[in-house]
Order: sequence, then structure tokens, then C-alpha cells
Amino acid sequence: MKLSLSTLLIAFFFIQAISAATLPREKFTDHLDKRITELMEVYDIPGANIALISKGEVFWSKAYGYADLSKKIKMTNSTYCRVESISKSVTTWGVMKLVQQGKVALDKPVNHYIKSWQFPESKFPTDTITVRLLLSHNAGMPLGTIGVRYSPEKKIPSLRESLRRDAVLVQEPGTSFSYSNTGFNILELLIEEVTGQKFADFMRKEVLLPLGMNQSSFEWSKDFYPPVPNGYTLHGTPVPVYVYPDKASGGLFASLNDIATFVIAGMTNYSSRGLTVLDKQSIRHIYSPLVHIPGLYGLAFESYGAGHFVEQLSNGKTAVSHGGQGTGWMTHFHSIPETGDAIIILTNSQRSWPFFSCILHDWSEYNGFSSVGMGRIAEGIKFIWIFISLLFLISIWQICRIISGLRSGFRRFSPRSKDYRFTRTIEGLLFITITSGLFWAVSQDYLFITSVFPVASPWLGTALLTAACVSIISALMPAAKPAEIQQDDPV
Repeated sequence: MKLSLSTLLIAFFFIQAISAATLPREKFTDHLDKRITELMEVYDIPGANIALISKGEVFWSKAYGYADLSKKIKMTNSTYCRVESISKSVTTWGVMKLVQQGKVALDKPVNHYIKSWQFPESKFPTDTITVRLLLSHNAGMPLGTIGVRYSPEKKIPSLRESLRRDAVLVQEPGTSFSYSNTGFNILELLIEEVTGQKFADFMRKEVLLPLGMNQSSFEWSKDFYPPVPNGYTLHGTPVPVYVYPDKASGGLFASLNDIATFVIAGMTNYSSRGLTVLDKQSIRHIYSPLVHIPGLYGLAFESYGAGHFVEQLSNGKTAVSHGGQGTGWMTHFHSIPETGDAIIILTNSQRSWPFFSCILHDWSEYNGFSSVGMGRIAEGIKFIWIFISLLFLISIWQICRIISGLRSGFRRFSPRSKDYRFTRTIEGLLFITITSGLFWAVSQDYLFITSVFPVASPWLGTALLTAACVSIISALMPAAKPAEIQQDDPV
């Protein structure tokens, strides 16, 4: 879909202007239904599944768009989706089940439980890595290999092979939050070592089925029905179903209905289903902050508990959440266990972060508190469009000045001129810096900014390139100093 800049700006600010703060439930779902459709069109999102929960019950859910665009296969609420890093939240219940049974202790080194595998060498000690540190991304583990995927029907590397490559410490355990798929994949190995079962089997018997998640599995199956949809990249390229060598950090396949069931399980004031797996104390521990989050993640979330992001809302309540991103997929849930309110959003598109942000903002208003941390992306979108507009305006203004100067003789093509040398040097360096940065950006397979701002990013690149070109033109066609102009004037 190709939209003009003016159309995008009008659509964005029109959509942003709608308020959901005082709408009754039926009016809010009607509003949300329309808004979702508009946003999916603006951000080119093929398919989405969304559920709303109140007082521990799903009161509205709907599937939008397509699981496969080319075949026109529609999304459904029971479609098996890749939920990506929501897997970490579910895996946490499996780990805490072993803790509750006394088979694992949160503060014992994982080396105590894992005997068939050893950490690769690193400059930091591995004997201080505990289960608690792994659950809270505070163990010093790297993010791990991303973007590598495998056909589910072909041979893939083993979990141990994957960890041998990835599990090299990048900082002292317990130092600070560092989001890590690798850390959760170590927990997968721990579960297998402690139970003597395959991770997917243990999770199915001890967590998924007891919670009522009958359309969920950490193991892909050709019998999934409806089958797993295609994912779609930032550029809209379809991505067939795939798997990872590891499962705990991002390998769960689940329907929207099952993720809603999982989220409700943590609302012990409204549902007893979760208590069939964990007691209230264990669930409270999962939702308690364990480590402060700095940096980019900290802009959206204050802290991390066990397998969940944690934030304090303006109404004093605690929200827990998690999202996921894979090649062609993005997912998110936000829950307030104390009040029984939650929202789940699953999409088969990597262009979904601003979509999530806008929907979460409306959901927050509807529930009577200021926007959740992820809602800040919507604010960021406003600022980036303002910045883009300013860049274009400044570039146009400077182009007009250059043209006017050339016509009046005040400017001329004179790359070797010594006039205004410092200013022209700055303009030249600006051109080199911007063009080098843009060249690097387009050569990358993945950029954080293009994922967060999929529509605005190409316009930002165009605005920056325009500014760079104007800078070098200005440097090559300098203004003459007043004395030079007077000297050249005929008597």
C-alpha cells in the first residue's frame, strides 16, 4: 500500500484524536472495532486477533484480516499463532511449578541442576547464575541468535548446540537487566534435566492442559487446525511457518483463546484455574518486580519480574505484560491481575508496534488510567512526524535561499572558495555523516527504529537524505562575502 505523506499525517492525527475514555462497554468495542480496521490499513497489517478481558472473563474478541493473503485464508480466534516471547511468561509457570514442588530452588546456581552440559568459557563466573537471575534477565546472558529460523519438517540443531554458541556471558551475573532469549533457553534445559522429560511434554502435562490451554503447544504439528498463518515482514514479504532450535524463549504456538485463558489464570481474585498449577504465593512472586529496567526497554517498562514486565499504573494498580517479535510476527498482552482486566493482541506482521501502542492507549483510557508504557510509542510517533516535517521545511527554505542566491549572483559554484570555510566544512561533514548512516541503515536486515515506526521510518530516511543533499549543495555553492561582491560589481 502506498500512501502520500499528507494522507498518512491526516490519517494518523485523525485516529489519534479519538477518545475512548468515557465510552460504555458496547460503544467502546464498536469504537475499537472501527479503530483496529483503520490502523491495520494505515500500517499494512495482514491479520490480527484481539481479546478484551474484564473481571477475569473475556467479554469481547475478534479476528481480523488474513492468515494467508495470497490464498485469502482468514484469521480466526482459534488459529494457531506463533506467540514468540509470550512463551517466556508461560515457561515461567513451568519453572515455578518445579520450585513449588521443591525440585528447584530459585537462588541455587543452575550448575547444580544441569549436569550434561557446561557453560562456554567467558571472562565472568558462571557459578553465580541462579534460576531467579535467569527468570528476570539479570544473569548477564546475551540476547542470543535472532532471525535464524528452520522449517519444522527439516532437521534443526539441538538445544545444547544452540546454547554452546549463545550462552557466553556478556556481563557479571546480577549486575543489571539485559533481555536474553538465551537465559530462558537455559531454563528449558534445566527443566529437561530435572524432570527427565522433553520440555514440550512437561509443559503440556504440567502447565498447558491443567490451565485449559488445549490449543497450545511448544512443539509444532502438521495437525494444527486452523494451521499456523504466514508471518509478514516489515516489507510485507510472506514468511511460512518456522521453528527455533530452542522453545522456552519463543517457541510456543497458541490460539488467541488460549492466551486469554493463560492471562486469566493469573487473576486469582476471579479465577481458580491457575491454582491447579501454582499457589497464590508463586503467582504473586511471578508478578513482583525483581530488577529495574534501564535503557530503551525502560522507556516502556519500569521493571521485570519472573517472565513478565511489571509497571505501576497511575491508579496505583500493578500491570504485568509481555510481548513477542519474530520474523513476520508480533504479539502482546497487558494484564491488571488485581482488577481482572486485560488485553491480548496477536498479529502476523512485523509492522505492529505502533498498532499495539494505539490500541493499548485506548484500552488504558477505557479502564480509567493513563496510558501504559507501551503507549509511549504513540507519543513518539507524533514527535517523529513533527521532526520529519521540520526537516523538510528547513530543507525547502535552504533550497529557496540557494536558488535566490544563484539568481542574484550572491552564490556561485565554487568548491575551492575560501569563504565561510568553517560553515562549509560542517555542511560537508553533515553530508558524509548522514549518507553514511543511511547507507548503513539500508544494509541492515533489522533496525529497531523501522520496527517501531514502520510507516514514518522511510519518510525519515527521505527527509534526512534531502537535508544531506541540501547541505552539500550549499557547501559547493557558497555565498560570497560582501567585499567580494562589491569588487566584482562594475563601476
